[in-house]
Amino acid sequence: MTRRISIVDDDPAVIDSIRLLLESQGFETQCHADAAALLAAPAGTDCIVSDVRMPGMNGVDMMRELHARKDARPVILLTGHGDIEMAVNAIKGGAFDFIEKPFDPARLIAAIDSAINKAVENKVIQEETAQWKERYDSLTDRQRETMALLVQGFANKEIATRLGISPRTVEIHRTWVMNKMAARTLADLVRMGIALEIA
Repeated sequence: MTRRISIVDDDPAVIDSIRLLLESQGFETQCHADAAALLAAPAGTDCIVSDVRMPGMNGVDMMRELHARKDARPVILLTGHGDIEMAVNAIKGGAFDFIEKPFDPARLIAAIDSAINKAVENKVIQEETAQWKERYDSLTDRQRETMALLVQGFANKEIATRLGISPRTVEIHRTWVMNKMAARTLADLVRMGIALEIA
């Protein structure tokens, strides 16, 4: 699978050196002279490598704009010596990593590989959670109440007491919940509940 990287830097020499490095490692690249150019381009790459300090919009503000657009591509920021505080704030704001200039080529390649792998994992998790949400939406109100209490760790008898129904009825609701949610075990159901924030 070809991995595509967006490079954003206002220094053509830096862009060239990163482009040559990445292409020598089998990456495809798209190069942009500033944040506005990246934001105007189609989001067809797997990862973004961007300078922090650029004329116009800086790398941190660009990253915030990407997040506001629900663009989930990981961002790796390249920082000069004086930008460490800004870079740390960027990590808190969702950047995948920051690397100080002059950067070690192996460090940059490793960060890009990690960022892309993590993004793939996150996409799988998002798709899985979306499936769980669909299944959860198919439950009746009583089944949702039962699931919420199961996820919180209540036993059938306790659920029966809380909902004012018989333990046998709880057992029926529990079976329906497990089937509709396609949960093999109670641990599976708990994981689903946490992901859906119903725990």
